[in-house]
Amino acid sequence: MRKHDLSNLLENKVGAAESRLVYKSYDIIGDIAVIRVPPKLKTKSVIIAESLMELHTQLKSIWGQSGAVKGEFRLRDLEHLAGEKRTTTTYKEHGCVFKVDLLNCYFSPRLAYERMRIAHQAEPHEIVVNMFAGVGSFSVVMAKYSRVERVYSIDINPTAFEYMQENVLFNRVFNRVVPICGDAKAIIMSRLREKTDRVLMPLPEKAYEYLDCAVASLNSKGGWIHYYDFVHVRKDEDPMAKVKAKISRRLSQLKVDFVLPFGRVVRDTGPRWQQVVIDIQVGKKA
Repeated sequence: MRKHDLSNLLENKVGAAESRLVYKSYDIIGDIAVIRVPPKLKTKSVIIAESLMELHTQLKSIWGQSGAVKGEFRLRDLEHLAGEKRTTTTYKEHGCVFKVDLLNCYFSPRLAYERMRIAHQAEPHEIVVNMFAGVGSFSVVMAKYSRVERVYSIDINPTAFEYMQENVLFNRVFNRVVPICGDAKAIIMSRLREKTDRVLMPLPEKAYEYLDCAVASLNSKGGWIHYYDFVHVRKDEDPMAKVKAKISRRLSQLKVDFVLPFGRVVRDTGPRWQQVVIDIQVGKKA
């Protein structure tokens, strides 16, 4: 269904004025939807959730999210609103299947385009490290749609790691994806220094802090880093220019040769807040 259909349906239930306050976007992950309810409509949360289930008959459970993801494991605060009281589901994307627990693991269907975009960039026989792999979605899609030799798929959340292992087996990429549980910085510095050709950093909250480790993991020929970040911009600011300047300062401090040939806004995350990706090409190391 189109996004605005929910507002149309709610107009008959809560009135035209309140229906216009309903957020137009929400996440559908398998048979579960995660929605945000405006504070002024908090008492109408159940009505909104049940209306969403009317529109999307495949949905079995609706949860409300309050605030941003938070904590070391990037978890959501979820409140059950309608349907079955469960947070585990199976999500399909690009011919891959992912089992995920939305309460105890971070997962976003809004990065589907990015997962395939990066998979198509990978060259045959590359060694790749995914520093913040979650349940393994980036890693599995890359293994399915490229001819990389190995993807070291790291996450610090033990629950996400368990689902990652299951997803790697189910999608039959166990010969190329290596699930690892732990902190990416510690694992790279102890096991993967100068071993990789490409680095994925799909965790905006940590990417800048871990950028030196991403560089350290690249082999002597250099390689690619896919860097994600959040940026707050004023009306007259260019989000790409702002993030590129930030990255350039850090990479210059690390004394590496680099170019930033590509960047894009992935999505809006709030008023004047955007998630961006920058592809960094690092040259040969001295």
